[in-house]
Amino acid sequence: MSGILQALFASKAPPASFDYLIVAGGGGGGFNGGGGGGGGVLFGTGISLSAGTYPITRGAGGTAGAGAAVGNGGTSTFNGLTATGGGGAGDAGSRAAGAAGGSGGGAYYSSSSGGAGTGGQGYAGAPGFALGVSGGGGGASAAATNQNGKDGYTSSISGASVIYGSGGGGAAQDGFGTPGTAGSGAGAGTTGSTGGAGTANRGGGGGGGGYSAGYYNGGDGGTGVVIIRYLTGTASCTGGTITTSGSYTIHTFNSNANFVVS
Repeated sequence: MSGILQALFASKAPPASFDYLIVAGGGGGGFNGGGGGGGGVLFGTGISLSAGTYPITRGAGGTAGAGAAVGNGGTSTFNGLTATGGGGAGDAGSRAAGAAGGSGGGAYYSSSSGGAGTGGQGYAGAPGFALGVSGGGGGASAAATNQNGKDGYTSSISGASVIYGSGGGGAAQDGFGTPGTAGSGAGAGTTGSTGGAGTANRGGGGGGGGYSAGYYNGGDGGTGVVIIRYLTGTASCTGGTITTSGSYTIHTFNSNANFVVS
């Protein structure tokens, strides 16, 4: 009889469903150049997962450097979904235009084009704003404007409200204007110093480094993150850093690992 009762109670348990947030790495900021684009952002609620192992890839931040050394952010993946890394910024070396990415990188000031964003994940970087002032990086919420990067996507999946995938600010040369501000978690543009770096695990772009008696690199893009949550007691899972908030169990992946549904 006890076995029958256990089966009846098990049949009444709510079915497991999963919410997810996938954030790619942010693009690198430009050498005397633009702001890096925010990493692409994907999110969803109420998906079903069968028992099994689901590999997680956490995207690295794009590296700052001169010319072709300015890097796009790395992709982040989960359950067949891929968030595209943010576009590296245009700079005073060989990459005048911003690169395409989840969100596009901002352009060097002599270039007319910012990088394109990826549909459903982010927006374009800005073209070169003015003589001596580079464009800002695109964010997951809007295209960059002038030298300023844009905020990304706001999510409370971790239990706190956090903005992910913001664009970095563009640089300014000394005497030619003001460096750009950055979206939340991204790096600001500078004059006469290295550009600001994106915050780890937020997918923000790096800021551009501006000229003043010398050339300066941009800042590196911030690393991405993958976060998965479900109602506590509806599933038994391992992988990542496990926390709880309210009714939810949350798995946060700040590195490559496996999410295992038992």
